Amino acid sequence: MLANVSSAERMASHPMQRFQFVVVGGGIAGVTCVEQLASDFPSAEVGLITAASHIKAVANFKQVSQTLEEFDVEERPPSVLQEKYPNVTVIQSAVRSLQADQHTLQTEDGRSVGYEKLCICSGARPKLLTQDQPYVLGVRDTDSVQEFQKRLSSAKRIVVVGNGGIALELVFEVRGCEVVWAVKDKAIGNTFFDAGAAQFLIPSLEAQRPPRDAVCKRARYTTEQGPEGNSDGGPEGGLHTFTAGGDRRRPGSGSTGAGSALGPDWHEGFLLRGAEQTPQGVRVEYECEVQEIFTPSDPLRPQPEADYGAWPVYVRLTNGRTVGCDFIVSAIGVVPNTDAFLQGNNFSLAEDGGLRVDDHMMTSERDVYAAGDVCSACWEPSALWQQMRLWTQARQMGWFAGRCMAANVLTQPIELDFCFELFAHITKFFNYKVVILGKFNAQGLGADHELLVRCTKGQEYVKVVLRGGKMLGAVLIGETDLEETFENLILNQMDLTPYKDELLNPNIDIEDYFD
Repeated sequence: MLANVSSAERMASHPMQRFQFVVVGGGIAGVTCVEQLASDFPSAEVGLITAASHIKAVANFKQVSQTLEEFDVEERPPSVLQEKYPNVTVIQSAVRSLQADQHTLQTEDGRSVGYEKLCICSGARPKLLTQDQPYVLGVRDTDSVQEFQKRLSSAKRIVVVGNGGIALELVFEVRGCEVVWAVKDKAIGNTFFDAGAAQFLIPSLEAQRPPRDAVCKRARYTTEQGPEGNSDGGPEGGLHTFTAGGDRRRPGSGSTGAGSALGPDWHEGFLLRGAEQTPQGVRVEYECEVQEIFTPSDPLRPQPEADYGAWPVYVRLTNGRTVGCDFIVSAIGVVPNTDAFLQGNNFSLAEDGGLRVDDHMMTSERDVYAAGDVCSACWEPSALWQQMRLWTQARQMGWFAGRCMAANVLTQPIELDFCFELFAHITKFFNYKVVILGKFNAQGLGADHELLVRCTKGQEYVKVVLRGGKMLGAVLIGETDLEETFENLILNQMDLTPYKDELLNPNIDIEDYFD
């Protein structure tokens, strides 16, 4: 039996596999890196190590402007990648350890993998409020979303903790279940918005939202028997298709090779419905964090409220309120998946726990690169760019890491790509198109800036950040059609002082004005 086979015996059963390039992680960063390498070096052996049964690939890529890009994320069988690139070998296993000085990786299934150049794209895992509480669920990848969907089907009230992208999407998409949303900030969506934008979006939470069909527009592949395209999200039928998700991670394994972020519109393939048939609301608890989580069975617990015992778990918040619920969603951020690579090596880590990379995506270990959520950009950034662990940056970093690895092999110089010149991201929140550019929240500008705002209730919210008359950032919510014009104004650093009063005038076609 496998349980009686020693690690040494399992390794002996697999001969060393050697590749010129090895990439760890089947998420967007890893797959994009592999595609770049396999294309640049069609005769080189390229290995992809992933713990997931499916890989993530970019589909329907569209360059919206110089820096803005849109794409879908599809989960595909590894065979699709290998058929497209015959020089690629996919190893389905998690990574156990790395011996960087020997240019060797050990996998959980006992393989030894040698490399000349390595790129770590192992993603990140969700931070949890507590590690040992069965009523706390982290939502980060496809597996955890399916678990969330299953639990939600019988829930009447949940507590969502966090204020980033996952929390924003969850609270809006959930139907048939009361949601208590605990945020540590004064406004929702603090990662992306200021208080003004938050106030623009709040009515969307308060409005009665119509039922939504779980229809996915993307290609999907089944992992269990069942008709292709089945989107039945009920507790009986289950959901056997994937859409725009992240790598699947085995809970508690501590191994690496999975954990990439959920992609755009990840919720489109899931029917997130609770047990209640009537519409339920969202209650936001501002400026608070979780002080304590407990269950009715906890000993010596004072009864906090009249319905004590009616709920399986309770959350005590720092604002003094105690909320009973069916379960808690922890959406408080992520931790880079570095554990499997650190022991015995000399990686330099950033304050956020990511692998430090320079402007060639190189780590502190020789011939080891990193890209995506696992890494931290530690070069001197452009004044208009900052790292955020988003799928767009995962694609850009994976692509650029592949180019840097190729340039190193060919001993060719390479400069930091233009995509790192201006931060640009396009997404959707609360059914509104959202574009954020540059220093959109005046990050790092202190008091030395001014804001111009235009807001049409229920239609659009436009904010620009100016310093010294020059535009440094913008937030566009709704169909504003201003993204390309504002992108150019930010990149050109034109002095807008003479035009400031008319810049957001809705009666002036600003696109023609600066054409």
